[in-house]
Amino acid sequence: MSLTSAHEHEMLAVVKTGPGSGNVRLELVEEPTAGPGLARVKVIATGICGTDIHIARDEYAYDAPVIMGHEILGIVDSVGSEEDASLVGRRYVCETYFSTCGTCDWCRSGRRNLCPKRRSLGSFENGGFASYVVVPAINLHEVPEAVSDSEAVLAEPLACVTQALLDPPVVSAGDKVLVTGPGAIGQLAAQVAMAQGGIVTLAGLPRDAERLATAATLGMTTTTDIPEPNSFDVVIECSGSAPAADAALRAARRGARYVQIGIFGKDVTVPLDLVLYKELVVSSGFASTPTSWRRAMALIEQRLVNLSPLITRRVPIDKWQEGFDAAAAGEGIKTIILPAE
Repeated sequence: MSLTSAHEHEMLAVVKTGPGSGNVRLELVEEPTAGPGLARVKVIATGICGTDIHIARDEYAYDAPVIMGHEILGIVDSVGSEEDASLVGRRYVCETYFSTCGTCDWCRSGRRNLCPKRRSLGSFENGGFASYVVVPAINLHEVPEAVSDSEAVLAEPLACVTQALLDPPVVSAGDKVLVTGPGAIGQLAAQVAMAQGGIVTLAGLPRDAERLATAATLGMTTTTDIPEPNSFDVVIECSGSAPAADAALRAARRGARYVQIGIFGKDVTVPLDLVLYKELVVSSGFASTPTSWRRAMALIEQRLVNLSPLITRRVPIDKWQEGFDAAAAGEGIKTIILPAE
């Protein structure tokens, strides 16, 4: 069967089929239906995340076969429970977890993102690189009418950033802030730090010139130089690169805060003694919570972040490999996949 002539009730999807970096394929699969408590979302667009590249390379846990993609924007077209009928026809973004155990210490304390049995979209449950995806209705966040698709599709990575930076807040007004890595997460972290009153420098490599030029238009200082040691009150590592983490730790002042947001995907060596010698406060944020989603949506609606310039490539689903390659190579800032019509 041709991949361009799907039968009724079938859809094209990007599937991680099993172990091995080559085992990501475009396949025809059955369209999902919404069971009780679930909503079926007709996908408008889904962003490619660094985590998707890690999954493709077997550097992040997953349960194959699984449809990839978790940065999802779409319109609810059906629901499995009558009480959710009002959701139909409206535009939503959604939290990434599909299910958690509900009984562990972390679930019971409101930290479902840390549940050991958490099953997330795009890694353990079918995600958004497809025409339709089924999600828990309770995890949907309606997109305000004034917010464009280009802004809304970045809500999920923004929620991850607000989880790391705002709960609790790590930047105070007037803090000198260094962000390493000018990819999508770094750009979002820099904007959130600016919204908190930070004086932000976004650092990258010479090959990041275009990314840094975009950041400069958004009001932050940019650099390709090695950051000056002992110069920043807050350092936020977003590249998932050992040399960047090294530079960030050295750039932190005594008593500063170090925040790890980037995923390395492997064990790395960093000068951890600097945490001791400088008495640094080290923190992070994994995925998102309902609270961080509320904060992210508020930042978008109040125009405290500018997201549209961060989408630099849109690819149809049959060109998914082109999108993955661009994301893996660090081309542009954010690539999104558009489903088949």
